Amino acid sequence: MSDKQKKFLEGPINKALISLAIPIILTNVLQSAYQFTDAFWVGRLGASEVAAVSVSMPVTFLVIALGSGLAMAGATLSAQYMGAGQHEKVNHVAAQTMLMVAITSVILGILGYLLSPYFLMLLGVSDQVYGDALKFMHVSFIGVIFVFLFAMFQSLMRGIGQIKIPLMIVFGTVVLNFFLDPLFIFGWGMFPGLGVMGAALATLVTQSIAAVLGLIVFLQGRHGIQLVWRNFIPDFVYIRKAFFLGVPGSVELSARALGTIILSFLVASFGTVTIASYGVGANILQFVMIPAMGLSMAVSTLVGQNMGAGQIERAEKVTLLGTLWGFMGLTLIGVLVYVFAPQVIAIFIPDDPEVIQAGARFLRTMCLTWGGIGIQLCVVSAFRASGNMQNAMMVALVSQWMVQFPMAYVLSKHTTLQDLGIWWSFAVTNVVVAIFAFCWFRRGTWKKGRMTDEEQQIVHVCDEALIEKGNQ
Repeated sequence: MSDKQKKFLEGPINKALISLAIPIILTNVLQSAYQFTDAFWVGRLGASEVAAVSVSMPVTFLVIALGSGLAMAGATLSAQYMGAGQHEKVNHVAAQTMLMVAITSVILGILGYLLSPYFLMLLGVSDQVYGDALKFMHVSFIGVIFVFLFAMFQSLMRGIGQIKIPLMIVFGTVVLNFFLDPLFIFGWGMFPGLGVMGAALATLVTQSIAAVLGLIVFLQGRHGIQLVWRNFIPDFVYIRKAFFLGVPGSVELSARALGTIILSFLVASFGTVTIASYGVGANILQFVMIPAMGLSMAVSTLVGQNMGAGQIERAEKVTLLGTLWGFMGLTLIGVLVYVFAPQVIAIFIPDDPEVIQAGARFLRTMCLTWGGIGIQLCVVSAFRASGNMQNAMMVALVSQWMVQFPMAYVLSKHTTLQDLGIWWSFAVTNVVVAIFAFCWFRRGTWKKGRMTDEEQQIVHVCDEALIEKGNQ
């Protein structure tokens, strides 16, 4: 067992969480810079351009979510096999996951590209927003395969505890995106500006570079995973296992994405200012969630490896510590955002006082409940890492379809709150779902999700046979 594995499986939990969480948080901060760089420069174009990006993002996320369950299954299995000391299984999982994700991403990218006009028609976007939104979606769907491949690379590397290489790749591509965004959006010299489509194109270029670099790292095999060509031969036993493990994960992410799209219907019904406020506020929410997301990913790695090693109680302690840190961290951030809400909104759309006022109202309505998001993220990560994808799926379904959307609809359409009712649905959902998820976790049924039991039993039987033969 390497020193790193000992740290994850035997050392102090707080130290292990910190050593994993900090590089993951830095990576997520840098990745969010893709969206925030886009939001910053697109915000200089005007409210309708911001609205075009806002209505496009949930649709592209929905398509990506449909195939993400396979990557989640691969990350869960790689973490548990690493914890069990089965390194050849880790390499096999990586190759098979890459094969499945590549095929799935091509299919979903083509479907998303072809169906983009119909998505926008269903959302009922105005003619002022439609053109830019369609261009943004088309370029985004062309780049889906690169998004999938690099996300898979990151997930597998996190599963085995290798987080520095993805951080270095993301840093380089984000710096490149910083220069490409204004060039592609506004143009320079002989190079014509492409507007909203330029933001998507800049991201496409940088994400394709990141995906290629990730594949090179896997092929070199110097960082914990070695891709060999024989492992790319379809293994239908593994594919079946990964499919049934990954389907609930895809349903979970798709439910969240579809819920966001349905919520966009409500937002769009209140006009361009509300759409723009929602888009900026949602981007800020994604940014402030980054520390908790990084923490939850660290929890996922440690829970997966300890589950694979049969250390169930340690996996539980990891999750409890993660939820405590997540709650305290996001609550503190929420207090700060409450105080400076108008100034935060003005960073992204400085020349529209109406959007600044509406966006600040959105932030202040929900930000004091962000601690609940920290709890949810860590609990759901523990469910996934232990192989209980169904639990994570149910949390998503309850969150989106039993709490947030019904409440948003009733409060916005059948009370005097109007768009403020949508903002209140975020706050209530954060609290209710955090309580629901944590209570389910404390029941302890997730502890039966170890995926390597069958292999461990085989090894145990073989060891007993060898011992008996030696005694003879």
